[in-house]
Amino acid sequence: MVKTEQIMQATSVPPNPEERLGGGHRPSLKSERMNSDDHQSRPLTELRERIQPEVTELIKQQRLHRLCEGICFRKISARRRQDKFWYCRLSPNHKVLHYGDVDENTQGQIPHDSLQEKLNISDIKAVLTGKDCPHMKEKGALKQNKEVQELAFSVLYESEASLNFVAPDKHEYCIWTDGLNALLGKEMTSELTKSDMETLVSMEMKLRLLDLENIQIPDAPPPVPKEPSTYDFVYDYSQQT
Repeated sequence: MVKTEQIMQATSVPPNPEERLGGGHRPSLKSERMNSDDHQSRPLTELRERIQPEVTELIKQQRLHRLCEGICFRKISARRRQDKFWYCRLSPNHKVLHYGDVDENTQGQIPHDSLQEKLNISDIKAVLTGKDCPHMKEKGALKQNKEVQELAFSVLYESEASLNFVAPDKHEYCIWTDGLNALLGKEMTSELTKSDMETLVSMEMKLRLLDLENIQIPDAPPPVPKEPSTYDFVYDYSQQT
């Protein structure tokens, strides 16, 4: 049974998930209760475990929605950055990646039929990131560019073919690697997903426990009342005058 102390601890978790990630972070709700009595911590632990799958699905749908919108990627050469771009977006049914070269770094969505190439999601074998990507191995200058490596990811398909990306920033890198892994039925492991998970689970727990805040919850259930002397509760309206 959830007690007042547990409710206050759950609602006092700071909203910023970065404070609970990395060095010197505040322990999570679950770790805060590690030294507590198992019976006391079980309700909150079970509530958190029940919420997490719902939040994971919410994050997944958000990632896929962003892939359906698509973004413009810059083409990177081994010698220098070039002002050449290509666009990629996921089909609304989540079955095909449409992509193709574009003349400029467009900010709006490009229709699927305007993109010359496509790749079936069913043909994707794996998603690689960082220095494991083929385009990071092929071009010597890019190997030394740590910034580019941290934004690089590749989609492997067929035998040795690959579709190679360099995200415009870390946020889009997390969105796309999460979305592609979700399409393959794999876990979303980016830093952004961890942050979103902590924030959304914490908010959902606060909302579900809000009605119980500052309410004294007894340790034991109330006693069951005695049975009534009669179960004849029907009112006879025919006796009305």
